[in-house]
Amino acid sequence: MIKTIEDLKDLQGKRVLVRVDFNVPLDGDKIRDDNRIVQALPTIKYLIKAGARVILFSHLGKIKHKEAPEVVEKQKAKNNLRPIATRLGELLAKDVTFVDATRGEMLTAAVSALKDGDVLLMQNTRYEKGEEKNDPELSSVWAALADVYVMDAFGSAHRAHASTYGVPEILKKEGKEVAMGYLVEKEVKSLNRCVFVKDEDRPYIAILGGLKVSDKIKVIESLLHKCDKILIGGAMAYTFLKALGKEVGTSPCELDQLDYARKCYEEARGRIVLPVDSVVTNEFEGWTEKLMTPDNNIPEGFQGMDIGLKTIEKFTGEIAHAKMIFWNGPMGVFEQTDFQHGTRAICEAIAKLDNCFSVCGGGDSAAAVKQFGYSDKFSHVSTGGGASLEMIENDGKLPGIVVLED
Repeated sequence: MIKTIEDLKDLQGKRVLVRVDFNVPLDGDKIRDDNRIVQALPTIKYLIKAGARVILFSHLGKIKHKEAPEVVEKQKAKNNLRPIATRLGELLAKDVTFVDATRGEMLTAAVSALKDGDVLLMQNTRYEKGEEKNDPELSSVWAALADVYVMDAFGSAHRAHASTYGVPEILKKEGKEVAMGYLVEKEVKSLNRCVFVKDEDRPYIAILGGLKVSDKIKVIESLLHKCDKILIGGAMAYTFLKALGKEVGTSPCELDQLDYARKCYEEARGRIVLPVDSVVTNEFEGWTEKLMTPDNNIPEGFQGMDIGLKTIEKFTGEIAHAKMIFWNGPMGVFEQTDFQHGTRAICEAIAKLDNCFSVCGGGDSAAAVKQFGYSDKFSHVSTGGGASLEMIENDGKLPGIVVLED
């Protein structure tokens, strides 16, 4: 059993350490998309109302501590959380204390100065080289700040880092409460439905896209045990087509995965559905020729950029019967307007469904769903692409979730 935030009682005056996911895209100090901050608001507002002293921590971007010191400092400057604290204060309509430190006297003094209902955001957890190594000493430093721990960063729940695993592990041993926030609770509930499939959710169809088969081997194998059909588009489809003896031109293709793709397709016995035509060009960028292939062979010198019209008809026909859908990965190079048709058609087909539980598994597919204006047509749009895939792969088990169990 895992406690939810509403299972936590008598929070007034308690220091509640909340792992949030404020890994937002920045242009200098400007936030391009504040969705991840907005998604954390319900949990933060609940704790404020309960009179807790709220301490937030999150990573932002990547900091490679093995690089030269001057390079690391540039990365730190680029991934400073100060602009996020400013935006959070605007969204909450209250002051948010920002502490430009991840440990030490400045941080402990700021935490000690908190009053009931106050909110503090500390500096980027990845400023610490021990964060990604789940360093026990760092975990102890952060655990000492807290009376209670709340995990609300689903996008980081597949990583056993100090902030996601080490801290709650220590607090549990100390007899302190740990729980999941509203965002994580919603993610777990929605994705577990895609893992532990009930008869009333069939036909269950998975739609997979993206670049590499090798990135999704485990999720394909897991879904083959759960789904009635798997529709495969995007660049990863060309590895399957090549494995079946089709011509793929200059399309991305993982030659070292051909045996796996062939075996996987054969063992699926008709449950893997591949493109039957493609939109192709003679170059990825700056192309001068664009064609629709008559079948699933791609001419020499051309590469696939999107699924074709016959494939769209085939895929949407399968989708029309679904009672549950899990979608991760676009059908083509949707970042270019000429090749958005396939991905947009999948969005439209899912949006039309009645009585279907539909999950968009984060990442590029979530970006596409938002770009095309279909976010509110899905039952659930995940905030974690990698985490949602690993949740499916590992039958609902993620390090940052498992560690919360009693």
